[in-house]
Amino acid sequence: MMRLLVIAAVIAVGCKLAFGKWPWEFLAGKNSTRQQALFRARKLLGVSATASRQEVLEAHKRLVAMVHPDRGGTNAQVHEANAARDLLIDELPHPG
Repeated sequence: MMRLLVIAAVIAVGCKLAFGKWPWEFLAGKNSTRQQALFRARKLLGVSATASRQEVLEAHKRLVAMVHPDRGGTNAQVHEANAARDLLIDELPHPG
């Protein structure tokens, strides 16, 4: 029994060293909820993970122009675009 515990501990530490995560972190799911929200926001606005503040704002402006209620869109779509913009801007490093 002790031998199994030692083997499990060695495997866990090896996994942490090799992949940067504990084995149970792989079981918890692929991404955290925040990471999933960031992915969806980037996808909605059509920007990359390395997009600058200016790129996010330009993508938001293009999207809102398409989904604005005056152009056949809905308020919900505008709110979703605004939330995506805010989330991505909050993720950017703040200057000094």
